Amino acid sequence: MKGNDKNITRRSFLKALGVGAASATMISCRRKIAGGDSSTSVAPATHRGDAGTGPMTMRVNPSTGDSVSILGYGFMRLPEIEDTKGEKVIDQEQVNRLVEHAMKNGVNYYDTSPVYCKGQSEHSLGIALSRYPRESYYIATKLSNFSPKTWPREESIKMYRNSLRELRTDYIDYMLLHAIGQGGMEAWNNRYIANGILDFLVAERKAGRIRNLGFSYHGDIEVFDYLLKMHDEGSVKWDFVQIQLNYLDWRHAKELNERNTDAEYLYGELHRRGIPAVIMEPLLGGRLASVNDHVLAEFKRRRPDDSVASWAFRFAGTPEGVLTVLSGMTYMEHLQDNLRTYSSLEPCTPDELDMLDSAADYIAKFPTVPCTACQYCMPCPYGLDIPAIFSHYNKCINEGRVPSSSKDPEYERLRRAFLVGYDRAVPRLRQADHCIGCRQCVKHCPQGIFIPGKMEEIDRYVEQLKQNIL
Repeated sequence: MKGNDKNITRRSFLKALGVGAASATMISCRRKIAGGDSSTSVAPATHRGDAGTGPMTMRVNPSTGDSVSILGYGFMRLPEIEDTKGEKVIDQEQVNRLVEHAMKNGVNYYDTSPVYCKGQSEHSLGIALSRYPRESYYIATKLSNFSPKTWPREESIKMYRNSLRELRTDYIDYMLLHAIGQGGMEAWNNRYIANGILDFLVAERKAGRIRNLGFSYHGDIEVFDYLLKMHDEGSVKWDFVQIQLNYLDWRHAKELNERNTDAEYLYGELHRRGIPAVIMEPLLGGRLASVNDHVLAEFKRRRPDDSVASWAFRFAGTPEGVLTVLSGMTYMEHLQDNLRTYSSLEPCTPDELDMLDSAADYIAKFPTVPCTACQYCMPCPYGLDIPAIFSHYNKCINEGRVPSSSKDPEYERLRRAFLVGYDRAVPRLRQADHCIGCRQCVKHCPQGIFIPGKMEEIDRYVEQLKQNIL
């Protein structure tokens, strides 16, 4: 089985989504999954989104019957303030307000990890959710035992139990083996098999301290296929799997980055087995929240009042095998916009899917860096703000603000805009010219970006603009 096999065609994808004449009934009580006997259903919503036009769309997990909001809250990026020492810390009061608004509007799935927000995400989420009845929300966290020092059995178990303490709970609703695929089969064996940790987690599920067991996938497709083979053979049952899915990665993930796998394949393999999919990176690290003017014009022509981001979220939520779509909503306006999209969700029509397919083809032609701003490469030992550098570069490309030659009639204006914007987005001491090529960041990048090479390219381009020799 190969990760780039197209075993689910566009026609079968549309059929699986239930779009076309059936799109209006996609959020009805129950639907069959195309190509199998498993079923998924949509629960009646009891919360009306005050930012939307109807109730929050809910999906039912066939493993446990959980009624899960299609919008999931990702706790990887949280609002910050400065403490008395001038250090940036999580703004807990703002986090509490965001969670309060999310809960009020039907969001009941919250995703975190021991490594998010410099190790403080679980603690912050535990505080915010402790104000509500435990049965009113679902917690998803991860065993993030990336470092070899956490591979010994006792260290991995210590991490798991610390998550329970930080989250102020005695059970985890959705437990993930974090970033499976990174490091290939060797890392899989070291992290979960040789130390018996997979057996431990399965036992915890049996004891009820884990209600759903799954994994998040990044990287080597051999590992993804192997874990699904384990599921098929009955050696372990996966209750859900978290994958990266958006309208660009649907067919272009491998094209843009050889290390990645097209979401068409990932979703197709899960869907035909009846395994619910949890979606990460629906905006591809924010890249799909700001698109090229050509694509933007088409979006606005069709739905003039909708945000650019809403198109990506509607696409990610359209497949009926999707349980929830995660979004890292740092600001209230992000949360409110997503509530408008998912309260209630209007699945993409066949015509809109065709348009997004064409938009993805167009976007893929632009040489943006496939960074999702996950922060796994940070902190840089030499102080670079790697995600911010890539973000500014990608934003300028998407908005057509990158001069390609001094012969360009708009050259001077674009040159100044790029350089001024660069200094505003990234402090001078944290820019690409300070990269020494140590490569410590490379092994941590889920997208497989050779970061030092990209830093060299961007620095070379910036110097050409500064010296006016492009």
